[in-house]
Formats: sequence, C-alpha cells, structure tokens
Amino acid sequence: MNKNLLFNPITLPNGNMVKNRFFKSAMSESMAKNDHLPTENHFTLYNLWKQGGASIIVSGNVMVDRKHLGEPGNVVLDKHSDLSAFKQWTQTFHPSDAHLWMQINHPGKQSPKSLTKVPLAPSSVRLKGGMKRFFNPPKALSTEEINIVIDQYIYTAQKAYEVGFDGVQIHAAHGYLVSQFLSPIDNIRTDQYGGNIENRMRFLKEIFIGIKKKVGKNFSISVKLNSNDFIQGGFSEEDSLYVIQTLNDLGIDLIEISGGNYENPVMSKASADSKEEGFFIEFSKRALNISNAPIVLTGGFRSEDAMIRAIEKNYTSMIGLGRPLVITPDLPKKIHNRTYNNPEVKRLTTGFKTLDQKFGAMMGIVYYEQQMKRLVKGKPVKLHKNGYKPLLHMLFTHGPASFIRKRTR
Repeated sequence: MNKNLLFNPITLPNGNMVKNRFFKSAMSESMAKNDHLPTENHFTLYNLWKQGGASIIVSGNVMVDRKHLGEPGNVVLDKHSDLSAFKQWTQTFHPSDAHLWMQINHPGKQSPKSLTKVPLAPSSVRLKGGMKRFFNPPKALSTEEINIVIDQYIYTAQKAYEVGFDGVQIHAAHGYLVSQFLSPIDNIRTDQYGGNIENRMRFLKEIFIGIKKKVGKNFSISVKLNSNDFIQGGFSEEDSLYVIQTLNDLGIDLIEISGGNYENPVMSKASADSKEEGFFIEFSKRALNISNAPIVLTGGFRSEDAMIRAIEKNYTSMIGLGRPLVITPDLPKKIHNRTYNNPEVKRLTTGFKTLDQKFGAMMGIVYYEQQMKRLVKGKPVKLHKNGYKPLLHMLFTHGPASFIRKRTR
C-alpha cells in the first residue's frame, strides 16, 4: 500500500495548504479552571500533538457563552474572557507547519443540570433515554435570543482570528445547539428557523456568513456535521447532503463527518453501514461527490492500512483521529517512520450491561479526559477496560442525584 498518500499535502478552498492528511479531531479536555481560560496544561497538550505530526489540530469545544457549558472544565471565549490566555495558546503553538483551529460550540439542551438550571434550545423538547436524568428541560429560544446566540458565535470566531488561531470549526454535530436546530425532532419551530431543512439550517448559515464577514480570507472556517442522527425521524442523510451542498456553495473550507448524539452516541461505536474501520464511510463517499471542500471522516480508524485505503479509494480527503491521538500522540510521525504499532484498546465496562448501555459513552469521554491529564504530566496513558473510575468521576462531578432513577411521567 502507498503510505505516501497519507503524507501528500492538500489545499483548502481559501488557498491554505496543509502538509498531510492527518486531522486531529476535537476532544473535550475538561482542563479549564473557574475562569474558563486555557491553561499551561492546554499549551503542553497541544504542543505534544503539534510535535506528533498532524497537519490540522482542532481544540476541544470552546463555548461561546459561559452561562451555558457542556461540562465542567470547558474553555469559554466570550465578551468576559481575558484574551491574553488565548494569545499565549497560539504563541506557544506557533511558529508551526501545523494549523491550530478552535472548535466553537454552544451545548443547547445538552448542558447538564449540575451546570445549567434552564438550558436553551430551538424548541422545548427535552432529551430522552438513559441520559435524560442528567439534563433539565430546555427553554425555547425567542427570535431575539437566536440573534444574540448567533452574535456570540461570530464574536468568538472573530476573537479566535485576532488572537492567532488559524481557523475555527463550528460544531454542528452530536446533538449540541446547531445540531438541535438541524434536527426535525429537536426543532419543531414554525417560524423561519423551523420546518423544512432550508429553514432548519438557517441558524448555521447565518453563523457561517457572519463569521466569514469578520475574518480574513486566509482564516479557515469549517463545520463538524452529522451524517445522520441515527434516530427515527431525526436529521437524515439527505438533510446532511443538502447542508453540505449549501455550505459548499457558500465557500466552506472543510467539513468533518460524524454522527449521533447523547441519545444515540454512534460517534463512539462502530457504524453498521460499512465493513471498513472508519465509521460513516458510505456517507462520506456520497459527500465527496458533491463537495469542493475536503471531507474529513472521523471515528473508528486504528490501523495504518485502513487509513491508507480510505485515502486511496476516495472514501475521505483526510483521516480524522481523536482518541488514537491520546493513546499515541505522535501517531502520524510513527507511521511516517514505520514505527507505528496499532495498540489494542478494549471498550470500557463496569461488568453490568445496564450501566454500560446507559453510561458507556460518557464513561469513554471521561476516561480520555483522564488520559489527557496524564499526558500533560509526562505520564504514559493507562490502557484498561475498567469503567468504574470514570463512572465514579461522573458521580462526584454531577452529584449522586444524577444516578437516581426518576419515575417516568
């Protein structure tokens, strides 16, 4: 197989060139303190990834409003933020031949009850399933409030540009606020922001256009988008293809493909649509046919051969890697030097099927946050399948009430 395919450069629509096909996907670090600013731990971690050889390195989600967090330890860049900490982040990263992008996000109704009493959403539709107990019912945004949130996204992106980031990624996947607007289950509005897919993507479209007006031509703007919510009646593949085509026409620089949400976290487990390692491959091939911008397929890649095959067969333009770059931060460099050995990583388990089904996705998130904290201390990651440590961390973080079964109403 032609390993060099992974190290061929690629040019984005705005003219920026990236050195290879390795894309470090966003993962929540959960390392900010009460001021919600990036810390020395962030600087150390992202320098590890920079040295590891990926061409684009995307931050964990940076929230656009400190009143609405996705989890404890989120970084926030809003009008109350001290920009000097963000400047330090980019100054310690650059100069570099890698690009540092900031993922910008608002959790919408996926803000835990331990953090937000009244979360916001396009409609007052609450989460369902096993995760329901973690979240309070949301309040439907008014049109005026929608405009305020759009301005928050634009402000965050503009400041990311000013402090030296090379681009932003709008998080429109995994059931967060933009994803909620796109979903016909979560968005039952009857105004210009609800109804058909053209109206449901208006929120995302106005964010994108607003950012594009505020930043320089060489500042990359990308979107992380679900291929499918994998929930009956939810955001579909046809909806997603419509969004991709529209973003392509507007001049998007890159689209990362994922899928699922807190109710059905398929982004954390194998997809049923392909026998290949990468999740969502069948959809990614369709997206490539209609997009001038590079498509990044994230989820499921582990072996070098599967990564090469995905580029060779035009399944994807770039290889999106998240958790593998925690286990092996210099994975691209190891592949280049022919020293990469695919580590065997087993799925976390408590030994109880019910607990694993209800909390497995969150256990995985917490486990990798814990491993990132080990990396910044200069310690090796701990490969194990014991789910109790991350589960107990969730208990202490969000309180025992989160684990008490509520009566169904």
